Amino acid sequence: MGVTSDPDHCTRRRLLRSTGVLGAAGAATAFGLGGSGAGVAQNESADSNASDGADQPAEAEAGSEYTAVYRDTIDSVVLVTVTGTGGPGTGGGGLGTGFVIDDEHVLTNNHVVETASEGGIELQFSTEEWRAASIVGTDVYSDLAVLRVEDMPDVAAGLSLAESDPVIGQEVLAIGNPFGFDASVSQGIVSGTGRSLPSPTGFSIPAAIQTDAPINPGNSGGPLVSLEREVLGVVFAGAGQTIGFAISAALANRVVPALIEDGSYDHAYLGVGVQPVGPEIAAEIGLEEATGVLVMEVVPGGPADGVLQPASTARPGSGDVIVAINGQEIPNQSALSSYLALETSPGDTIELEIIRDGERQTVEVTLAERPAAEQSRTPIGGGPREQPPTTGP
Repeated sequence: MGVTSDPDHCTRRRLLRSTGVLGAAGAATAFGLGGSGAGVAQNESADSNASDGADQPAEAEAGSEYTAVYRDTIDSVVLVTVTGTGGPGTGGGGLGTGFVIDDEHVLTNNHVVETASEGGIELQFSTEEWRAASIVGTDVYSDLAVLRVEDMPDVAAGLSLAESDPVIGQEVLAIGNPFGFDASVSQGIVSGTGRSLPSPTGFSIPAAIQTDAPINPGNSGGPLVSLEREVLGVVFAGAGQTIGFAISAALANRVVPALIEDGSYDHAYLGVGVQPVGPEIAAEIGLEEATGVLVMEVVPGGPADGVLQPASTARPGSGDVIVAINGQEIPNQSALSSYLALETSPGDTIELEIIRDGERQTVEVTLAERPAAEQSRTPIGGGPREQPPTTGP
């Protein structure tokens, strides 16, 4: 969720800094963002903490656990400004968020920078320093992009992508620049994991994290941080009603090294369209329980062509049901997408356990590289409001 650039943006940033929290809260109310759980705009660097604390009571100086996490991470979070050329998506330019991952790279969303012209990406750090950035690699399927920064400010240490999976109910902070209000933080919990997010590419983004931390335009590309200061996910989009989404660290940990090394990432491709098996389908096919995914389409010439059989309207109860991959149960579409994304690579041969004509059997498929994505058809910010696609892996 990038946000269109504002010619008064820099002036507004100075105004927020001078008016402090009350001024920012008033601006948020004007945008209809007031109420419980709304993010509070802040901008605290090491220098500003020292100067601001002199005029505040000890209680305010101490802050909360969230304050400590914020202060430990904010110097690594950047405002991303883009000057565009009207390329993929909506064109023009805009604003977003990114965060430092090592001494020369910043991670953000692909949709934040995909319209950038050459030399059209500028980053602002918590110290008010600006740096030009160039694109190292992008991946439209995971909506991730890595930027290179020459002469990274000393205060900007790399944030770590979590190696362990998030836990539902775990507290998190979303740090970014909603509506261009820099260095804002919102608090919430992990509301769900393993979500499958619709994407304009026609392939879902798997293994995503759902959170109730407020997410707004401009937050895209920012970190969803645990209280242990690890990045659990890269903020992707908000869907309203306290529902937001982040691309999981698990997926980013696979994609980002390839983007840095090769400029791109190759996703595994099975070449099928599927739908969940509900009670009605299960009864029609003769399954004892409603689980797995029904193969509705097999892409001609794809890896599954000649191996899997799609359902046919002329044959009620036909079509293979995938129930496991390499011994791992596949109860639904999200599990199928997540397994392929996190556990496989192009060229791998996988063992599929299927139900065909009421009989359980095993087949092997050698995965290919996912074909080139189509141009974005709708702004990504609207994606999570749509229904999950029936095709994907």
